[in-house]
Amino acid sequence: MDEELKVMLTHIGMRGLLANWDHYLSIAQKGNFSHVRLLKHIIEQEYKIKQENARKRRISHAKIPEPFVIETFPFDRQPKLNRKKILAIYDTFDYLSKQQNIIWIGPTGTGKTGLATAFLTQAIEKGYRGKFILFPELVEILYQSVADHTEAKIMKTFESYDCLLIDELGYVETDPVQVGLFFTLIHKRHKKKSTLITSNIGFDQWDSFLKNNQLTAAVIDRLTESSHVINMKNCKSLRAKLDQG
Repeated sequence: MDEELKVMLTHIGMRGLLANWDHYLSIAQKGNFSHVRLLKHIIEQEYKIKQENARKRRISHAKIPEPFVIETFPFDRQPKLNRKKILAIYDTFDYLSKQQNIIWIGPTGTGKTGLATAFLTQAIEKGYRGKFILFPELVEILYQSVADHTEAKIMKTFESYDCLLIDELGYVETDPVQVGLFFTLIHKRHKKKSTLITSNIGFDQWDSFLKNNQLTAAVIDRLTESSHVINMKNCKSLRAKLDQG
């Protein structure tokens, strides 16, 4: 292959064809494929490469701290967990098309983060844009955006994710500005996108960290209007042998 052709293939992003040029020439010379079939084969391979690269970019952008998947979750160690309900939601995979939320509530170490991460990973693998973020980090970013005059941009970014996983609600208290911004984000995503939530405390205690009874009620109302709530309050900690959230 001459250098000019290499430059052109690189410029138009056909790196798969560039890397496999000799292989495709060999196929053509052997006569195994017709011209049409050979072209179709090359296009299919380019498509697969671009799809895989896009998947890797989505995974990288999501910033998932640990790659948990549903196949490795130790359901046998959580007999009080509604395994059938969780797998039904996972297998039908219609919560995204229906813009439904999923909320896991239970003590620390019971596997909430592991399960939520598995759902986020599933969405990303199926072509959706997702993001993992801790609740303290989220409210701090939203709060800082006000000072930086980037509130609209930051809000739009978090609003746009098809699947947003907000982990560990309840570990830090918020001030009035932060809870207002959090409510705004939840309101903007309401019935438009799917939000995954993990919390170590029940809804009746959310006002203890959101510090605003009215906005707390409004946040819970938006999140639960179209959602699946996974109760893990009676589940035991897995931390002794397995760290899954």
